[in-house]
Amino acid sequence: MALFKKRTAGKPGEWFYCLEHKKVEEGPECPAKNRFGPYGSREEAARALETAKERNLEWETDPRWHDKSGGATGDATGDGTGGATGKDEVPD
Repeated sequence: MALFKKRTAGKPGEWFYCLEHKKVEEGPECPAKNRFGPYGSREEAARALETAKERNLEWETDPRWHDKSGGATGDATGDGTGGATGKDEVPD
């Protein structure tokens, strides 16, 4: 058992939004897997979920992502399967 708990590194003035506790933190207080940030202000951190929703919508509606050439998806077939056949066999 560890004698000292490792403290999450952070700088004063950096703000985070904790997804687990649903609150704004200065510091950070919670592990990186549970937070968004850093943000420059408390207000920006408080809007973290809205910001993420807006960015997700921009990404989902970006025509460059949904082109049929397969460039942005890393998918040579352009059908979203990554060229997979769904079979566990090696093609001839």
